[in-house]
Amino acid sequence: MTAAYGLLRDRAAVHIWRGRAADEPGTGDTGLLSDEEERKVRRLPAAAAVCYATAHTALRRVLSEYLGVPPRDVVLGRHPCPRCARPEHGRPRIDWPPTDLDFSLSRCGPHWLLAVAAGCPVGVDMEDDRRLDVDGASSFVMSASELAHIGSAPDDTARRRAFFRCWTRKEAVVKAIGVGIATDLREVDVQPAEDGPVLVPRAEGPGPWLVQDLPMPDRVFAALAREAADPAGPAVFRRYEELAAGTAGTAGTAGPVQTREVLVR
Repeated sequence: MTAAYGLLRDRAAVHIWRGRAADEPGTGDTGLLSDEEERKVRRLPAAAAVCYATAHTALRRVLSEYLGVPPRDVVLGRHPCPRCARPEHGRPRIDWPPTDLDFSLSRCGPHWLLAVAAGCPVGVDMEDDRRLDVDGASSFVMSASELAHIGSAPDDTARRRAFFRCWTRKEAVVKAIGVGIATDLREVDVQPAEDGPVLVPRAEGPGPWLVQDLPMPDRVFAALAREAADPAGPAVFRRYEELAAGTAGTAGTAGPVQTREVLVR
């Protein structure tokens, strides 16, 4: 493993990386992908293909920094779903090289967000502030207390923001568990009236979960979930731009890039 992995492990930290796809594919945005990922890129519409390739290339570059292997050599798979034991929608995992790293990737339009932890499951979710039927969507996924919180918001904009705070927190939890939205989200109460971090009781699988909102650009919402620990390690943003600049033009081999950290409060 690398010094970056040691920093992650020693501090019991979660590292958070984020980025945005360009309008056109960048150099190497498909060359680092697996054969399966490249086939998916070819099946997607042009704009979606750029976003997918950008996010999954970034994922491999970031994991490479911790694992000390070229990005394309990282083999990804999935854990079995804890509910049905099928791997199609279980938590993602690193099949090679051997490691206890855990990660969660979320994409929303051109934006991507990646959380990386050592030795514990982690989930992250990101959504944009799109128009939607808040009342209709809430009735299917919100607990009674969450419905009350959303309903108490003073106007449509505030109601939509309250909805996405709930939704991203819930999605982060179920992604950390590995069951996705197959679970009954009404049973995952994420206490949106509290700014956080908040403790969310176990729904199924491990837990309880420490859940917090993440600072994002305007009109984008995001949340992080990880197993609660005492004490909890820091959650920090790391600068992907510096990492990407250090790997550009090197055929996917990562150099010793000193990326800066920003504490998430």
